[in-house]
Amino acid sequence: MTIIPSIKKDYLVKLAKTGKRVDGRNFDEYRDIKIEVGVVKKAEGSARVRIGNTQVIAGIKMDVGEPYPDSPDSGVMTTAAELIPMASPDFEAGPPRENAIELARVVDRGIRESELIDFDRLCVEPGEKVWIVFIDIHILDYDGNLFDAASLAALAALMTTKVPAKQFELGEDYILPIKEPPISCTSVKFNGVVVMDPSLDEEAIAEARLTVATDDNGDIRAMQKGLNGSFTVEEIKKVIKSSTDNGKKIREQLYKSVGK
Repeated sequence: MTIIPSIKKDYLVKLAKTGKRVDGRNFDEYRDIKIEVGVVKKAEGSARVRIGNTQVIAGIKMDVGEPYPDSPDSGVMTTAAELIPMASPDFEAGPPRENAIELARVVDRGIRESELIDFDRLCVEPGEKVWIVFIDIHILDYDGNLFDAASLAALAALMTTKVPAKQFELGEDYILPIKEPPISCTSVKFNGVVVMDPSLDEEAIAEARLTVATDDNGDIRAMQKGLNGSFTVEEIKKVIKSSTDNGKKIREQLYKSVGK
C-alpha cells in the first residue's frame, strides 16, 4: 500500500478537526455517482459504476451445472474481483491477492445475505442441474471506496441480467429473478473522525473501516468491519443511520439507471 506523506496526513487531520474534507464534502456525503448498464455486449448483464474517480465494471455470465449437495434445489453464485495494475500502482498482476479476495467476499456477502437472487427459481433439475451465476468485477480506476463501487456495479449488472435459457435449449430467455437490492455504504475512521465514501487519501490514513448493507426498509442485511482500529457504539449508530439515508438515495439512482 502506498505510504501517504506525513505532511498530507497532517493536512487531512487538521481539516477534519474543523469539520472539512479536501474535496469540500460533508462527513456523510458521497461523491458523484454514475451508473451505466449494458457496457459488455457478450455478458448476460453488465454495468460500469463511477464514484468520483473510482471506476468499476461488473459482468454477469451464466452456465448450467450441478447444485451444492446441501442445497440441491437452489442455483449457485460465485463472485470474483480483479484489481488490474493499470487501475493503481498498488495493484499487481498475478493470482488474486488478499485485497481482491476481501472485495469479492464483501460484495458476495451483501448479495447473498440479502437474498437478492431467488436461487430456488434457478433450479433446472433438482439435484442434477441448476443455473450458476458468475459475477466478475474489474477495477478500472482506483480513487477510494472500492467496496461500494463494486457492490453497486454488481447490483446494476444483476438487475439487467437475462438468463440465457434458449442457448442451453431450456426454453425462452427470461430476466434473472431478483428481489429488492441491498445498498452497501462504507465509512472509515481516522484520528477520531468518521467519514463516508472515503477518498484514496482518506483510506490511506484510516484506522478502521465499516461497510453496512441495508435494504429498502432500512434493515441491515450485511456488515463488514475492516482494518485494525475500532468504532465506538455511538459511531456505529451514526454510521448505520448515514448508511440508511445514503442507501435510499443510491437505490433510487440505481432503479433509474436500470429502467425500474
